[in-house]
Amino acid sequence: MIAQRPPGAAPVVHAGAESLPFGDGSFDAALAVLTAHHWAHLDAGLNEMQRVARHRVVIVTFDSEALEDLWITADYFPEMLGLKRPSGASSRDLAEKLLGATSTPVPAPRDCTDLFFAALWARPELLLDDEIVRPMWVWQNISEESRRVGRQRLAADLESGAWERRHGHLREKDELDVGLRLVALELRR
Repeated sequence: MIAQRPPGAAPVVHAGAESLPFGDGSFDAALAVLTAHHWAHLDAGLNEMQRVARHRVVIVTFDSEALEDLWITADYFPEMLGLKRPSGASSRDLAEKLLGATSTPVPAPRDCTDLFFAALWARPELLLDDEIVRPMWVWQNISEESRRVGRQRLAADLESGAWERRHGHLREKDELDVGLRLVALELRR
């Protein structure tokens, strides 16, 4: 991602969430997008976000329970549900850890241009496209066997019309709650 930045973009600082190299209150806001589940020490990362932010902390995360009902994980790639979910990284847990924070659903639009796995809820064919799935963290962290079996089952269901009969109604929706949550905390300084 750093290599893709245009010339003249703002400087980049490499750091871990648990030890940010900035002074207290350095920024109006601290933002973390789909990353808290990767942190080695969740509480330390949350504390750092609050330390460097003057006004608010904003985290986009997943409610992992919502993923259990999503056809992608429920019917084809259940191994995704068992991936790294450290204790406390769910949207509910984050809102509780950040006392006073709110957690708001963020529906994914049918034509979401950020092709993370759950954004493909109405476009199952894209899960058969190597260029689409290769960069996905969840895709890289399930076994090759799980990927192969899930894709074979999905391809067969698309060809036979079984997917359309079970989930085709989703193609008519403009957006769907796939578990994305916006956790926000207004800081009182």
